[in-house]
Amino acid sequence: MSASRLRRVAVLVLEGAKPLDVGIPAQVFTTRASMPYEVRLCGAAPGLVTGGDGLSYHVAHGLDALAWADIVFIPGYRFPDRDDPPQAVVDALIAAHDRGARLAAISTGAFALAATGLLDGRRATTHWHYSRALVAKHPLVEVDENVLFVDEGSVLTSAGAASGIDLCLHILRGDLGVAASNHAARRLVAAPYRSGGQAQYVPRSVPEPLGERFAQTREWALHRLDEPLTLEVLAQQAAVSPRTFSRRFVAETGYTPMQWVMRARIDMARELLERSQRSVERIAADVGLGTGANLRLHFHRILGTTPSEYRRTFAQGE
Repeated sequence: MSASRLRRVAVLVLEGAKPLDVGIPAQVFTTRASMPYEVRLCGAAPGLVTGGDGLSYHVAHGLDALAWADIVFIPGYRFPDRDDPPQAVVDALIAAHDRGARLAAISTGAFALAATGLLDGRRATTHWHYSRALVAKHPLVEVDENVLFVDEGSVLTSAGAASGIDLCLHILRGDLGVAASNHAARRLVAAPYRSGGQAQYVPRSVPEPLGERFAQTREWALHRLDEPLTLEVLAQQAAVSPRTFSRRFVAETGYTPMQWVMRARIDMARELLERSQRSVERIAADVGLGTGANLRLHFHRILGTTPSEYRRTFAQGE
């Protein structure tokens, strides 16, 4: 996908829409020099839409925006387990998908997406509080309540409001590359990367200070990716045993420590490929993967492409 083409984003505001869920994609994809997107807020019809939590929205566009959009976000809304959206909304979502648009649901927006039948036989997630209700209402959907977001290609779903940010950044990484995603994360003062497989919430049995300490260890590791980072080194930095570190790291991130380190190294390599003209061999050394052959091996395993092809797609120069 070209990194320079203007992309059209529609945010579909349904009755009872949750403010954060509406605001996240509208803010993340707002038009600016570094963001080649145009955003339109829409509803079942132009005009006033009664939202949740005491707020209402005046939307300038109706369902025609779904015929215009490349990406359609469906924010969460109140009482999604009671009634399906209007049939006209369901039909417009199906038509947008058939035309090639991506449909991305935030939180309980997954119910509206499920009403189209497009999630049948596919993995999806929603806010953990509504997971059972989604299973009961749409039994053909493979609901996973233990992840932040699920990317099934043309249909994407995420958990609660904060994971909507993770989903938006994930889409940015695919559209524009790691550098653009990291820039947006800094602008939002958000974590630049949380894996879709990360748990929606950490069980109470994990002490809060320890979770904080592990976050500090991850930050520490991100500044030392060119150094040897073993399980033992990370556990020592966190001042816990390797066994404890490994078990609780998986609970927090969805990855083993070494899987997380590898993905962090690949992400750093992606950004260097985008923003510099360094050779693959030099980048491999800079991110702690040793040789160009090793970088190419893991790059292809994780991303399904080569460093050279990635650079041709996302290169920005220095």
